Amino acid sequence: MAPSAPVRILLLAPDLLGESLALQLTRRQSDWEVSLRPDALNGHPQIVIWSIDKLPSLSALQREVLLLQERWHPAPLLLLLPRNVEASRDQLLTLSAEGLLQNGDCAQLQVAIDTLLQGGRTVRLQTVAPPSELPSLGLAQSLLLSGLQQISNDLQVIEALLKPPPHSWLLCLLLEGRCRELRSARALLLWLWGPLQVGLEDAVPLRVPMQPSPPAEESTAITLRQRNALAVWNSIRERLDGSVQTGLSNATGRLLAIEGLHPDRRRELLLALLQQLDHVLARLRHEDPAPARWSSLQPELRRQALTAMAGSYVQIPRDGVLQPVASTLLASADLEGVDDEMPDPASMLMPLLADQPVLVNGQLLPADDPRALLQLETLVSNWLVRTAELIGAELLEACGEWPELRRYLLGDRLLATRELDRLRNQLNNQLRWSEWIERPIQLYESNRTLFQLRAGRIEPLQLTEPRDQELNSLGWWQRQVALLLETRDALAPQLQALVRRLGDLAVVLLTQVLGRAIGLVGRGIAQGMGRSLGRG
Repeated sequence: MAPSAPVRILLLAPDLLGESLALQLTRRQSDWEVSLRPDALNGHPQIVIWSIDKLPSLSALQREVLLLQERWHPAPLLLLLPRNVEASRDQLLTLSAEGLLQNGDCAQLQVAIDTLLQGGRTVRLQTVAPPSELPSLGLAQSLLLSGLQQISNDLQVIEALLKPPPHSWLLCLLLEGRCRELRSARALLLWLWGPLQVGLEDAVPLRVPMQPSPPAEESTAITLRQRNALAVWNSIRERLDGSVQTGLSNATGRLLAIEGLHPDRRRELLLALLQQLDHVLARLRHEDPAPARWSSLQPELRRQALTAMAGSYVQIPRDGVLQPVASTLLASADLEGVDDEMPDPASMLMPLLADQPVLVNGQLLPADDPRALLQLETLVSNWLVRTAELIGAELLEACGEWPELRRYLLGDRLLATRELDRLRNQLNNQLRWSEWIERPIQLYESNRTLFQLRAGRIEPLQLTEPRDQELNSLGWWQRQVALLLETRDALAPQLQALVRRLGDLAVVLLTQVLGRAIGLVGRGIAQGMGRSLGRG
């Protein structure tokens, strides 16, 4: 049997580092032929690796990448980046190299080389995560949190004064009484207005640390075994599967129905939705991928996901009779609902089905580009969370009518009827407020809120896009909200100019008229006093 041809690799790196990497790579793969200089190559390289010890300016690096790709085409280019890079993830993803590996070991380097040799792409970055924006709170929530934080701050100050206790028994008695008053006030606030997830025992620390916390690192790992639509979807599903398996926390600033579910049921529901989405995409690849066909498949997709989450053979007693959970839930749940905040499905489906380009920040990028893949992942995450919300609301409704079902589907804190009804009422009020007030404002401002899975959290992402057609289809009340915003924008400049002129007029009156009058009166008094002193 004839030996296979060696894999020619061009490694551009400093001398010592290049020799060390070449020795480790050839030791792991005997059929790899690593050259440290272009003149030492025995033919055209099959892959080019550039190790960068110090990152120059991003524009200069992009020019060098383009020159290397032009010179060694069609060999893929793999960039080895240092640990500390003064560039964000989005800036590094603009580089046109087929592979990006930051602070990787030899095993990761070998996997990246194998992926690129097979025609895929790989990205593994560890950049500093941007500071996360705090979710915006409503007026009632902000007042509640500020009151609780003030009470907690006063409690911590008083407790610090009581350790050790003061020598005066009267002062000690007053401080203990003040502590009891503050605790009672906090308990009353939480009993009246506190949401289910509020647990602010120590909302504000007594002493703020002087040293700022180190910035968190954001890890980005993308592996495409091939550069087509199917490989892009497989990579997105693997990433979302990993996020769901590790657990998700709510960082949206609003209540979610899936928060009430048991952690195991929530994870099973999200994974079942991903699996059903995979089946639907495989089906649409052989059928019509039009958005109408996609919409017609949504109810069946939700029913299948609900069945997989509940279990086909699980039975729970209801009024003393065992009943199958899945079929009973399917008979009572309304899974035909539509979320108006869902974006156009064509922007998510066509790149994953027909390998169409993705519009990212004004650029049309192929679906296998890391920036396009991350945007498609955001769209899939938004569909996943919003679809799970529709199913979760129906499950909460069913648990209200079937108490025995709560131990199987819901968390421990929602076993009590009062807590469950409280959560359902809060979700209903939040939905009404969103439909009547928030949605008209978002439509008028051309904003859309997407939910993305990021660093183990469900985070909101504001997307700006024209929504005039949805704005024109609003009801009467919602149109009045948009009209109030338009009136405010129209009258604000005139009101600001009027207030500015009134302020200028007040300044003139105070300085030119009243000030001079006071000066004349003071001068007259001084002259009168001088004459009196002169006569004396």
